[in-house]
Formats: sequence, structure tokens, C-alpha cells
Amino acid sequence: MTTTTMPMLRTHPAEIGLDRGKLAATIDALNACAEACTACADACLGESSVAELVKCVRTNLDCADVCTATVRVMSRHTAYNADVSRAVLEACVTVCKACGDECGGHAGMHEHCRICAEACRACEQACRELLASF
Repeated sequence: MTTTTMPMLRTHPAEIGLDRGKLAATIDALNACAEACTACADACLGESSVAELVKCVRTNLDCADVCTATVRVMSRHTAYNADVSRAVLEACVTVCKACGDECGGHAGMHEHCRICAEACRACEQACRELLASF
């Protein structure tokens, strides 16, 4: 998959206090997770067992929102504040774990939940790796 993430990071004139490769990988994982969570919530709403998936839908939507907000924060580098970035990434780790666990519980019955759980776990790991580099 080709993204504009790394080219944009390479051309940013400010000093980025993070490894650009790890940052790009994290931003791409965040975007993929937000997309998967949004699609999974929609697919859950289309299931005949939607009443059993209410918590999954809510967790999907929360995760998609947090990932999207994290992309926005992590894509800005002018007057960078590491404390804000760290807090946002930590919140994202928490919500991605919760969503990965919730979707993982439905993965045996719903393929969209399995795919979403994988995206959430990959995003959680990418955020953890970026946090470790602070």
C-alpha cells in the first residue's frame, strides 16, 4: 500500500523528535485501524444478531474516533509537545486493546470482527513501539 505519510514527514521543515520511519508506520496503522473499526461497526449493524453486537459497535466507533484524533496529533510537528503526543498514544493503546479484545470475542462468528481485531492489535503494537522510542 502506498501512502503519502513518509513523503510528507520527509518534507516537513521542523525537527521531528521521533524516528520518522516508526512515526510513519504508526500513522499508517492508525489510519488502517480507524478504517477497519468504522467498517466493522457498519457490518455489525447489518448482522441479524445486532443486539448481541451493541458493545462491539460502540467500541469500534470509540476506537475509530481515537485513532483518527491520534493521526491528527501525530501528524503535526510545529511546536511539538512530546507530553501531549505520549498521552494521546497511551489513550490509543488502551482503546485499541479494548476494541481488539471485543472484536476478538466475535471473530469466530464474524469475519469482519476478526479482521478488525487484527487491525486493532497491529495498531496497539505500533503505538507501543513508538512510545518506547520517546
